[in-house]
Amino acid sequence: MSLFKSASAVSLFTLASRVTGLLRDLLVASVFGVSPLTDAFNVAFRIPNLFRRVLGEGAFSQAFVPVLAATKTEHGDEGARALVDHVATLLTWTLVLLCVAGVVGAPLLVWAMASGLGQTERGYDAAIVMTRWMFPYIGFMSLVALAGGVLNTWRKFAVPAASPVLLNVAMIASIVLGAPLFRRWGIEPIYAQCVGVMVGGVLQLAIQLPALRRIGMLPRVGLRWAALRAAWVDPTTRKILQLMLPALLGVSVAQISLLINTQIASHLAPGSVTWLSYADRLMEFPTAMLGVALGVVLMPQLAGARAAKDDARYSALLDWGLRLVVLLSVPCAVALLVFATPLVSVLFHNGALTGTDVERIAAALTSYGVGLLGIVAIKVLAPGYYARHDMRTPMLIAVCVLVLTQVLNFFLVPLLQHAALTLSIGIGAMVNALWLLIGLLRRGSYRPEPGWGRFVLQVTVAVLLLGAFLMWGAQHFDWIALRAQRLYRAGLLAAMVAGAGLLYFGALTAMGLRLRNFVKR
Repeated sequence: MSLFKSASAVSLFTLASRVTGLLRDLLVASVFGVSPLTDAFNVAFRIPNLFRRVLGEGAFSQAFVPVLAATKTEHGDEGARALVDHVATLLTWTLVLLCVAGVVGAPLLVWAMASGLGQTERGYDAAIVMTRWMFPYIGFMSLVALAGGVLNTWRKFAVPAASPVLLNVAMIASIVLGAPLFRRWGIEPIYAQCVGVMVGGVLQLAIQLPALRRIGMLPRVGLRWAALRAAWVDPTTRKILQLMLPALLGVSVAQISLLINTQIASHLAPGSVTWLSYADRLMEFPTAMLGVALGVVLMPQLAGARAAKDDARYSALLDWGLRLVVLLSVPCAVALLVFATPLVSVLFHNGALTGTDVERIAAALTSYGVGLLGIVAIKVLAPGYYARHDMRTPMLIAVCVLVLTQVLNFFLVPLLQHAALTLSIGIGAMVNALWLLIGLLRRGSYRPEPGWGRFVLQVTVAVLLLGAFLMWGAQHFDWIALRAQRLYRAGLLAAMVAGAGLLYFGALTAMGLRLRNFVKR
């Protein structure tokens, strides 16, 4: 299977995940609206997700996948199987201890994440209870990250990419079926979502196990001290742990930035945390479908090329990924900049959400558009370092960007309120991506292939046409006032998006850009 087809498969399942996630958020917005309790749930859900991104999908995956790919290339399936067993043993023991600590330390975690929830005692106490209910979710998701890393290395992308859909299905069921039951039992209905999160975590892990068994890589977790000790002294496992330290620092920096932003938002107008959460959801569509999909496909391929000392293939992989990033993320960024209000209106302006909420969410989403290109490009550029077992450079860059982001927050938050938080993230992402790119160029690791100048010019002309069309549509119709005409408004949005896509790719084709070249790669 070509890289483009692999990335397309991951993107397709990621789209299904984001669509079901969006449906989930639409139900939440319609049923629960914006209140201290929705802020509490969003904070409580972010806490295990923060640890998951730092430990599971973050530092662990960044260190584990390159080493596993290199081990598979150099020692075959037997060497890879022994490594997977040792890593699974260490990870399982660590997660048990972490989950116990998280449940006990929930009050401290909520205070550190969003002390501003204390403005309403109800919201603060609810966040503590919900954190305790959901913290074990990190255990399931970290094991899912282990399984996904193995399957992706064997180029089995479908199951890991599809598994997040199960979380959204479980949470939708918790809203539709669980919330009425909780209300009947005298429990706040939003607590039903905590049950949905935990059920979703179990399902995501369960679906991975048969796929691992089919490729002969189902981990054997050692529950005795001897097995734990054998895993600890294994030199390849120790190498992963050594690589995890700088990776952990690098990923932690991004999550510290998120924590600080959540903390700041909790002290702004009530609802700010929820407004940012909905903006994050829409921003994740292009980020996940482009950046995450490309990162998942490229990471093991880059590591394999590096292990085989094939520098030409290594550089060509990066070039292909970056061209695809520019081709697809630039129009998405322009859409967020000029078409945010129509998107938010159609998707969220239903039920309990008000027109003011739409404006606040759209303001945060527009600010994300400034840095979308950087956010997606990092997903391609950073694996270029991880594949070379260089975790230190991305970590140092991330630290510098964190400082820059908080300096921007200091000056911008008094002016733009919650929208300043997403704007600073976007600017920081652009600086981060440019810094990573310059580093790869200076090392000679990445050598751009011919044709970049013409390619950028073609994309620029096409995206200007797309932007003009979307700007006209955003200003010509009163999207908030069309709330009562839901079907008309949804159809109008679909027509605008389809027209913008046809205009963009039609202009590229007319200027001679051969889209088929991306597929052949």
